Order: sequence, then structure tokens, then C-alpha cells
Amino acid sequence: MSLSETAASVSGAFDSIPIIDIGHASTPDERITLAQQIREACMSIGFFCIRNHSIPQETIDKVFSAMKAYFSLPLETKMKLYHKEVGNFRGYEPEMDSNADPANKGDFHEGFEITWEELVPKENDEKRANDSAMAGANVWPSEPAEFREACLNYYHAALGVGKTLLPLFALALNLPETYFDDKTKNSAAAMRFLHYPPQSGPEDDGIVGVGAHSDFECFTILWQEPHIQALQLLNSENRWVDAPAIPGTLVVNIGDQLARWTNDVFRSTVHRAINRTGVHRHSIPLFFGTDYHVQVEPMSSCVSPERPPKYEPVVAGDYVHQRLQDVYHRNTTSS
Repeated sequence: MSLSETAASVSGAFDSIPIIDIGHASTPDERITLAQQIREACMSIGFFCIRNHSIPQETIDKVFSAMKAYFSLPLETKMKLYHKEVGNFRGYEPEMDSNADPANKGDFHEGFEITWEELVPKENDEKRANDSAMAGANVWPSEPAEFREACLNYYHAALGVGKTLLPLFALALNLPETYFDDKTKNSAAAMRFLHYPPQSGPEDDGIVGVGAHSDFECFTILWQEPHIQALQLLNSENRWVDAPAIPGTLVVNIGDQLARWTNDVFRSTVHRAINRTGVHRHSIPLFFGTDYHVQVEPMSSCVSPERPPKYEPVVAGDYVHQRLQDVYHRNTTSS
């Protein structure tokens, strides 16, 4: 059965998220087995958890400590790096500054965003030469002192997880393991450090941690603060399904770029975050995308007479830039 035929037979009425152990991928047979599990998850859910992901716990602990220290600073200090003044979505985002879902009043979280940067910075980094619409340098707060190092150490560790997943995604699509190599040479990956205060208002007040949305890049690798439930996925029956924050795991979900590339054979599932736990929640998504100059269009293996191309070709960087403009420059209110 072809990919298109298989996708047409999948219902999407999931009620849980699988956990996939990626710690054993050293042999071709092991990678094929993992790819089969990933294919099933990407077609039916668009989400899966991974364990044995290789990011050291010490790296996670240090970035968690640094981001908590940063978000505890006074608002006026954090606003010195306000992303709408810094430019191109780097820097600090205050509460209610974004609005992922037009039906809501705004997103009740604060964040800090970075993109590629070497730990020892380069003046002219060749990896950023083709960023086009997404070009721009990171900005860093002066305090806490360890913030930059902790964030970049985690960034590069998570990026390594993405590089591990790429050949598995290729195999899952019946492609050579190296298929994405020439399209992901320069690590077009953005990372956000997020703080979700506990919500106490009425459930119908139009304010949630982040409204219902799908992600823009190829896939997302998410660390969630353990044991704090907030992330929910929308299944094909329009029912919200919890994605639990399980210690030692990361959540991976398909984004719109890869959904477009696969002609929706892989699902980019709508999700949201609502923190009604009574405690503060933190998370770190890495949005892993193709290089920004790459043209994304449905691949031939995911197109058939019964499943014609659903999307026009787009340049990756232009697409991501426009989607970010929609989220951060949409009208929001806090009333």
C-alpha cells in the first residue's frame, strides 16, 4: 500500500500518544523498526514522545534554572529586549503579546526566543548566510550571568536530537536516510523558552496559555516541566487529548512545513496549552525546519491521482516569517 493510500485509511481518532525509545538506532534494522513506529504516529496522530534522547539531565537542569531566574526578573528589565523592538522575533515576549488563535483574546505566557548561534560566536557565521526573511542575530540579557551559556548548550543538544530524527523521518517516508541532508545543512531552528503562569479566570474568558494552533516548521522537539499538565492535542473527533509531561521524555510533533512536504500524509495536529494546575509551568520548544532558502512542495511519493497536491510551493523562510507575523501582529486585548 502506498503512503497516500495508507494516509487515506487513517482515522486520526487517537486518545493517547505513543512513547518511542530512540536509544537504539545504530543498525539499519533498528532504524527501520523505529521509522515504522514513527510513520504510524505521524500519520495517525502527528505527535509522539521519545525517551533515551541523549540530552544530559545536567544540561536540562541548568537551562531550567537559568530560565526560571530570567523570568523572575522585573518586567521593565526583561522589556529591554522586547522582540518587537529588537527585530525579527528574537528576544523577550511579554504575557498576552501573541495570539495564536484569532478566536481568543491573547496567549497567557511569556517567552524568550533564540536561533542558531555558536557557543563561541562567529562574526560572519556561514550557517546564517541564506536566512533571507528570517535573518537576524540573537540578543542576550545581562542577567542571569549563566543564561546564554545554559540556553545555547541546551539548544545544540536539542538540535542533535533533531539531526537524529531526520533520517528516521526519511525512512518513514520510504526515502533514503540522507534525503533531508542537503535541505538542512544550516540548522534553521528557533527555540523558545516559555513560562506559563497559572490561570485562574473563567474557562470561557478567551485567555489560554497558548491558543489552538499548528506549528510552522518541519517538526518540534518539546521539553515540558515534568508532572505539570497543560499541553492538549485535537483529534479528528474534535476532542482534546492530554499530552502528559513524562519525566525523561521529549514530545515531538509534525509541523506545517513537513505536512506540506508530505501532502498531509504526515499530520500537523492542532494543539494548545492551558495551565490550570495552580502552579507555574515552563517548557522549551525547538522548532526544527528546513534551511530557509529551500522550496517546500509536495513530494512525488505523497501525491497520487486520488491525492493531488494540496499546496503551492513556498520558500521556507518566507513562509515562517509570514506565519510569525500573523501570530505576533494580530490584535490582542487583555480585557
